[in-house]
Amino acid sequence: MRFKLAPKKIILCGRPTSACFAFPLALLLFFLTPANLHSQTPQKSQLPHPRILDSGVFLQRDPSTGELRTTTSKDARTEKKNEPAANAIRVVTPLVPVTCSVTDAGGAALTDLSRENFRIFDDGVEQPLTYFDASTQAATIALVIDASPSILPQSDEMKTAARALVDGLTPADQVAVVDFSAHTYLLLPFSNDWGLIRQAISRINVRELFGDTGGSNIYQSVFLAAHELFAGRTGRKAIVLLTDGQDSGLGLTLDPVTASPRPGFPNNRLTFDDVSRALAANDIQLFAVSTQSRPKIMTPAWLASHSANTLLSTDARDLKIPAYTLYLAELTRRVSGQLYFLRESDSLTDTFREIARRVRAEYTLGFAPPPATVTRPRWHSLRVEVVGHTGVNVASRPGYFAAPTQ
Repeated sequence: MRFKLAPKKIILCGRPTSACFAFPLALLLFFLTPANLHSQTPQKSQLPHPRILDSGVFLQRDPSTGELRTTTSKDARTEKKNEPAANAIRVVTPLVPVTCSVTDAGGAALTDLSRENFRIFDDGVEQPLTYFDASTQAATIALVIDASPSILPQSDEMKTAARALVDGLTPADQVAVVDFSAHTYLLLPFSNDWGLIRQAISRINVRELFGDTGGSNIYQSVFLAAHELFAGRTGRKAIVLLTDGQDSGLGLTLDPVTASPRPGFPNNRLTFDDVSRALAANDIQLFAVSTQSRPKIMTPAWLASHSANTLLSTDARDLKIPAYTLYLAELTRRVSGQLYFLRESDSLTDTFREIARRVRAEYTLGFAPPPATVTRPRWHSLRVEVVGHTGVNVASRPGYFAAPTQ
């Protein structure tokens, strides 16, 4: 399957635009600009030209595992079933990394824990920790910002808040900037050049994407960011998504079956389950900020009480929660993130500063996966516990994908 692109007469030089005379130079700058800049001092660099992440991307579902992978080959459908899947979203490394945050009953982050305070369980069996990092390793954060027409009234505030997030990070952290409407545009690969990062945030222009017709593909953008930007990265990883939640691509409704592959639809079609699995497999937390109002029933206490169970149930129809908000809450629940609401905060800037504080307070644990006891690749459940402290809340990814050893 190829992601649907807007007509060629609309998409020029990667984004809808009327001025493309600088394309050859901008393209050259893109390839000459390092993906990761390590200097902590401002650099006199130029932004690369925006790149469409969904251009020429095909999806294919592994028939043996059900995993959705990406490829740029038009001949993907002819690959042998037993051939190793290039760019597959899965964890096959000797170390299983697990990022987690720990808060007290009042929601304050606990930042003074040691390796001895943590226990980790793989499919219910405790595993010895072989790696521990208490928020010293640099974080990589992708800002994924909705630039569809419905966001226009909040656009300036969103950019101001995004700058506040950057101001709350450490000099060693790296930030990528993505915006989207029908398509997904990489404005800046991971960088800690703060001047370039601020330039990329300022470049976000909702009006510029008015010609990017085809709706707002929120979950496609998150999937692409998780897969294309975070491959091979270690340490603390997060996507900060700012959106109204009204996705046009997956056909999600309050019926839970719309989240999964369905009979009658192409097998290689992106689904909500694929998005959540891509985030969990890569140990990426998602912090979503909704521009909509918080449903009355969806209090922080209600969300906490449902943290261990899916929100996608037949009872959801009686809760008076819009489907687009329910799915944002479900996605953050599955990947141990958090859902915020713009209209209940004094300022969006304060919300983004809180996200930065939470990322800085995270721990990274690691353990060696136990020898495979099955012949089929499968998902393992994960659970992290904290000992020595009472009344704490631990947020971590719920599982990982493991292939059997040969």
